[in-house]
Order: sequence, then structure tokens, then C-alpha cells
Amino acid sequence: MLTVDEALERVLTAVRPPLAERVSLEQAFGRVLAETLRSPRDVPPWANSAMDGFAVVAADTAQAPVRLRVLETIGAGSVPTQTVTSGTASRIMTGAPVPPGADAVVMVEHTDNGAEVVEVRATARPGQHVRPRGDDVRLDQVVLEAGRTLDPAAVGLCSALGIPSVMVAQRPRVAILSTGDEVVEVGWPLAPGQIYSSNTLSLMGLVREAGAEAVHCGIAPDDPEGLRAALQRCLRAELVLTTGGVSVGDFDYVKDVFDDVGAALDFWKVAMKPGKPLAFGALVGVPVFGLPGNPVSCMVNFLQFVRPVLRSMLGDPRPYLPTVDVRLTAPIRKHPGRALLARLTLAPGPDGLPLATPTSSQSSGVLMSMVHGDALSLLAEDAETARAGDVVRAQVLRWGWMNGAEPGYGW
Repeated sequence: MLTVDEALERVLTAVRPPLAERVSLEQAFGRVLAETLRSPRDVPPWANSAMDGFAVVAADTAQAPVRLRVLETIGAGSVPTQTVTSGTASRIMTGAPVPPGADAVVMVEHTDNGAEVVEVRATARPGQHVRPRGDDVRLDQVVLEAGRTLDPAAVGLCSALGIPSVMVAQRPRVAILSTGDEVVEVGWPLAPGQIYSSNTLSLMGLVREAGAEAVHCGIAPDDPEGLRAALQRCLRAELVLTTGGVSVGDFDYVKDVFDDVGAALDFWKVAMKPGKPLAFGALVGVPVFGLPGNPVSCMVNFLQFVRPVLRSMLGDPRPYLPTVDVRLTAPIRKHPGRALLARLTLAPGPDGLPLATPTSSQSSGVLMSMVHGDALSLLAEDAETARAGDVVRAQVLRWGWMNGAEPGYGW
């Protein structure tokens, strides 16, 4: 049985180099950049005013108040037609080009806002309220590295630079196949002994959150022939996920059928809780994960193994979920032998460390523990029970518990 680290090292061998495609900026949000971008221009392209006011020669204001003749009004989007010399000024709006000769801008609040002659009532220093050319970005400067996930700020920067499209990693297609005669799609009536499938839609959401494309391949019955046929539907994808049937029950056929169809299985057990049964291999050259049927085990295994593979396939240099130190408010019981990823709720702590409380149930079948959990404990295989007050490492799943999620009023 492999450790978590050993299993992770093996699954990452499935990562293929990311393929790239060009998309418009409107389609680029959330995509992973597949090229390093350099600026094609200076931003701003010319010195411009940071305030509404008057462009002046700073030396003229040394003995303020002083009266200066107004040459013209320069609005944003227009260009100056006059050169500012000693004894003159030009009315200027925010963002407008600073006229030749001027080396400072005086805020309109520090003048009488005169139309033909303006009284400047404050001393200006050279460069005051002037944004120089290239103040934000310089021509040929590297602005975004390959592997960057394009958030609104990054897309906005591309737009400001006049870059209309970018090369991004293609989204890998992930086939998702649930197994089991007891599993029924939501919306259909339940027969005795049946349950609704939660894993398919949970996995589809996790796949999309990871930046990939989810392909719903239905539910395979608990018989070898039906499972073989269902697996054939999955081969149009770049990665295959199955759920259920990877344990040791009489009707757990996934491992046997993988062997029958020529899938090369690398391993099928990992020393972790939840999620010990995990099959991994290749099916006709396509990486395939056999995830457990218990919903918590299924999601936890996805987060530990499948998500890093998908993010790596997208070219993300940091494919893992973030981790933080947390202080336990209650013990987490554990025996050596398997890593434990207990579900934790988090809250801000008085000393800067988040306070972590184990959810009321740690059963691998209780999906509410994932609904309420903000993080997973990272207790190694050789660790023992962690006590209340202990500081442990945790993998953060969501950040809404932080004070920063509250409105920033009253600062």
C-alpha cells in the first residue's frame, strides 16, 4: 500500500504537456496562460495628469499665491496645442496628456479655477500629480508569465495593453462514470435499495473548478459487460474518472474489468483515511482513476490526486491546494498507519492562527462533513492522536471563514 506522497508522485507521471489554443480576452477569464506576455507599448503612453487642475511650471509657484495666464483646456482624449512657459498654465483634466513645458499639476481645489487667468494658491513641486510615460508598464516588459491563471486584473491588464487575444492551455476533457446498480440519477424515482448519485455531479463541479471540461458518461451497472461498454464511452476524453466498485466486495468489478480491457493499473490502495481504495492506471493510453464510491472518500481523493494532475495538465506551476497551520479546538483521534484528512471548520484565532474544529461526523459517507468543512487536516501516516491546542497543517478548501470575507467598513 502506497503512502500519499508515493501515490501522488506516480499519478503526476500521467501529466502530458499542455496543449495551447488562442482565445479572445472575453473568453480568457479563469484560463491558464500558455505564453509569457511582454508589453507591446508603454502604459501610460505619455505623461498624463493624475488630477483635475492646472498644468504649470513648478518654479512659477514658489511664491504662491501667483496669477498665471490660462492657455487652453486639455480634456481626456484630446492633445495639447500650446506649450506652457513661465507665467502661463493650461487647464487639464485627469488622464489628459501633460502639455510641453509643464512639469507639475496643481489640483483645482488649490486654485480659484479662473477661466482666463488662474490664481494658484499652493506651491507645486516638479513631477507633482504627473504620471510619467511608462509609469505602469514599460515597452517589452514581461507582464504575465506562462502558467498564470487569468483573473480579472490580468485580463484587464491585457486589455489596457491592447492585446486582443492570448494563448491559453486547452481544457482537458474528463470523463466521469459512476458505477453501481444501487445508484440512480437525480430526478428518477428510487426503487427499494437505491440511492441518488451524488458523486457524478460533485465530480463535475470539482473538475470545472480545476479548470477542465467535465463529460457526463452516465452510470454503469454492476456487471462486467455493462462496465466494459460504459468504459468505451469514456475514451474520447483525456482523463477518465470512475466512482465505486474499487473495494473488495462481491460486486466490485472495476479492477477486474480494467484488467480485461487492457488497462495497466499502477496501484489500487493508498494509506489514507478517507479514501484507501483508489485505483490508478491507463486505459488505451488514457489516464484513469478508480475513485471510491463513498462521497467523502471520492471528493477527498479527487482533491489530493486528480486535481493536481489536472492543474499540471493546464501548465499551472502550483497545482496544489494551499495549506496553513491551524490550532485545534478539539482532539482528532488517529492511529499510526494511514494519513488522516479529517474535515475541519475554521475560524479566525486570537493569535493569528486559524482555529480548527473537526466536523461532528468524520464518516466517509457523511457528505455534510464536506459541506461544512473549510479544510482537511494533513496528519501523516506515522502521526498519532492530535490534541486540542495542537498546531497542525491543514489544506484549505474554502476561504469564506476569514474576517476578510466581511465588508471592509469602519477602517
